[in-house]
Amino acid sequence: MKPRLRTYGWWLAATLVWMVFIFAKSAETYQEQDMRPFIRDLVQEDVLRQWIPQVEFTYDGGLVTYKKPYDFTEFIIRKAGHVSEFALLAFLWIRTLLAMKRPFWTAWLAGGFLAVLYAASDEWHQSFVPGRTGHAIDVGMDSVGVLLVMAVFAGIRLIRAGNVRSR
Repeated sequence: MKPRLRTYGWWLAATLVWMVFIFAKSAETYQEQDMRPFIRDLVQEDVLRQWIPQVEFTYDGGLVTYKKPYDFTEFIIRKAGHVSEFALLAFLWIRTLLAMKRPFWTAWLAGGFLAVLYAASDEWHQSFVPGRTGHAIDVGMDSVGVLLVMAVFAGIRLIRAGNVRSR
């Protein structure tokens, strides 16, 4: 097997494995993913109240409030998970496409697009899982992770391009 093909194969395999992982986690019911019992066992409510900011806001029609510290903490962890899992997916797609020798900006744009497209399909998939819902706003959260990774890739690319010109 040629080295370039082998590299491409590994990146593609990692990308597909990550997509299967996301799909499997999305197929779990909310009860299976509920982190509040774990957080309750880990931290006492009065201690948790001291660490979370005293803020309230509406997210997709529901109130997220510091007055319910376990719910608030789980919300933050879940949204950080959304951002992180799709940031990693965007990274893997971009690396896969670069390993296929696609032009940088093509790989960058296509990788971001594929990650956001999968985020949308993931939310749609969740709408069929008992106790779960699919929310467009969550696609937005996923897209934050995608955009962060795209910004890092673009920044590195532009810095490298600037260093090459300055020599």
